[in-house]
Amino acid sequence: MANSAGRSRNSFFSLGTQAQLRAHETDPFTSFRAARLPRRRYLVTGCAGFIGSQLTQVLAASGCSVVGVDCFTDNYPRAVKEGNIHRSSVGADVEFHERDLADAALEQRLEGVSGVFHLAARPGVRTSWGATFEHYLRDNILVTQRVFEAAVKQGVKVVYASSSSVYGDAEAYPLREDAKPIPVSPYGVSKLSCEALATSYDRSLGLDSVGLRYFSVYGPRQRPDMAFSRVFDCIANDRPFRVHGNGRQSRDFTYVGDVVDATIAAMARGAAGGVYNIGGGSEISLLDSLTLCEQVAGRTLQVAHVAAATGDARRTVADYGKAATELGWSPRTTLEEGLRAQAREAPGLDSVDDPARPAQPLELLEPA
Repeated sequence: MANSAGRSRNSFFSLGTQAQLRAHETDPFTSFRAARLPRRRYLVTGCAGFIGSQLTQVLAASGCSVVGVDCFTDNYPRAVKEGNIHRSSVGADVEFHERDLADAALEQRLEGVSGVFHLAARPGVRTSWGATFEHYLRDNILVTQRVFEAAVKQGVKVVYASSSSVYGDAEAYPLREDAKPIPVSPYGVSKLSCEALATSYDRSLGLDSVGLRYFSVYGPRQRPDMAFSRVFDCIANDRPFRVHGNGRQSRDFTYVGDVVDATIAAMARGAAGGVYNIGGGSEISLLDSLTLCEQVAGRTLQVAHVAAATGDARRTVADYGKAATELGWSPRTTLEEGLRAQAREAPGLDSVDDPARPAQPLELLEPA
């Protein structure tokens, strides 16, 4: 890695757990463990997004019927999201509706569904400051409140996406669900507010909801503004990648296929009112993750250090023991495997190898 400010390796570098085959003819690393759920009808909000489109694809591939809703927010190009929808719905029972959930009639979308996967949100820590926070109020808090209202009226379960950003700079690691949340960004505040809404609706109106605190999700279809998408773009086009701060901040990166597994498991087994950490099982510094990206791509990355970003947590690492115990879930994909899957889809990195992996048996998991 070309780096004028120097590098230091540290003790955060770890490559996770056992390999997992992702079997799909167009997305080799998209999980097919959706046999866990009965073949019923489910609503997925944010179905055109990074995680939502792959959840939709896995549900549909397992024989479920999916109602997808997305409003194509302007955080990245519409064409990318339309491509996600196309890939997730080809030859599948997917009914798509372009709707803004902040003002759309929701009850009719929930008619006949067995559960709601609420992934629609305004993402981004660094863009949540200043005047743009009004978008987070609307797209995160208001929309989530309206989804909960409709779910209570229809009597259906909701699995909703929260974030590790609710923790901020915590007092102890690894992070447990009972740690005091101290978000250090308006985005984190908005996601914590959604959790508070879930608690209110659960205790006062009987909402059956499960919150998932996703930790630094990556993999194929990752948003163009997210770290590894930008890293591989910089490698492919020989441009410098900007590192905020010294690069020693660490993250618990979680592969998108594992996140989809956890999300489905939460619908099948998650306790009403429960909140679960969904983390990748390995902590790594940013600098070491960039070295791994270079190894995967077989090319050198230029690095330019810039000032630390406001609102970025110094460290995230999940204790996912609660999810393992109650959901029967644990991460299966190593960071190296997941990065290879993402790099194979990155424009300009066609030479990334695709080593063979042993198939993992699929197991049925019925709702508790």
